[in-house]
Amino acid sequence: MKILKEFYLPIDTKMLNERVESLSRRSIKKESKLWVLRFIISCMDLTTLEGKDTFGKVEHLVYKAVKPFEGVPSVAAVCLYPSLVREAKSLLMRIGENNVKVATVATYFPSGQVDWSIKQREIIYALEEGADEVDMVINRRDFLEGRYWAVYDEINKAKEICHKFGAHLKVILETGELPTYEHIRLASLLAMFAGADFIKTSTGKVNPAATLQSFLVMLYAIKDFYYYTGKKIGIKPAGGIKTSKDAIRYTVVLNETLGDYFMTPEYYRIGASSLINDVLMQYKKELTGAYQAEEYFSLG
Repeated sequence: MKILKEFYLPIDTKMLNERVESLSRRSIKKESKLWVLRFIISCMDLTTLEGKDTFGKVEHLVYKAVKPFEGVPSVAAVCLYPSLVREAKSLLMRIGENNVKVATVATYFPSGQVDWSIKQREIIYALEEGADEVDMVINRRDFLEGRYWAVYDEINKAKEICHKFGAHLKVILETGELPTYEHIRLASLLAMFAGADFIKTSTGKVNPAATLQSFLVMLYAIKDFYYYTGKKIGIKPAGGIKTSKDAIRYTVVLNETLGDYFMTPEYYRIGASSLINDVLMQYKKELTGAYQAEEYFSLG
């Protein structure tokens, strides 16, 4: 944990807010807007994480992920509970789709408040069912009580398991439950040094979820980690991103902070459930000059 102390610097909240406000005012020219909307779709993790999820809903989700609308790319992944991974994976294989990944949540999502042995079994179960990516949550109690070694150890062990299966690990910080930007920065660095392939803002189950300020703090942490190690880590904002305007703002902040190299689904994902239809509506409007009703697109 010694290396983390070198990065534990106070964050200028005024500067952070000014930077977010400035970038939020950036406009996308009309000729670029279609490209941006298509790019956002290609970076989506199309998500359903509800107790009422059924195989029928998963089937609908998978088909929408593969072909959201005529003329737009497939999304990056579908994200669902471990018990539904096999169904999603099998369906993707049956229709011959290799580009859409199957992501799942694990480690006692969304609280993370169980013993590691239970979390370990859940991760292994999800991967044996066919998951390509695991979104794990950190134990916020351990983190907030200063047991950073315990948080690091769990992430590191989860990474080792994922590595054996050839899967990627996304680490959810749940930024809405971290009291300061300094805590968000520290949690970001802790996750990256422990082996995260992505750091993710939130589960979407608490309020506030993602904010542009917390997202920017995480981007700065990724930038520092890259300069220190030479390793690029991805980022996933999730929770509360409901409109194409929101998604464009996050994408502009990403591009202005980390540059074009991170503008790829390999390093950028957006958690999406209701977001996708708004993006599709905006895309259709840019093509035709008129908005379609939401019912024009499949629901879900």
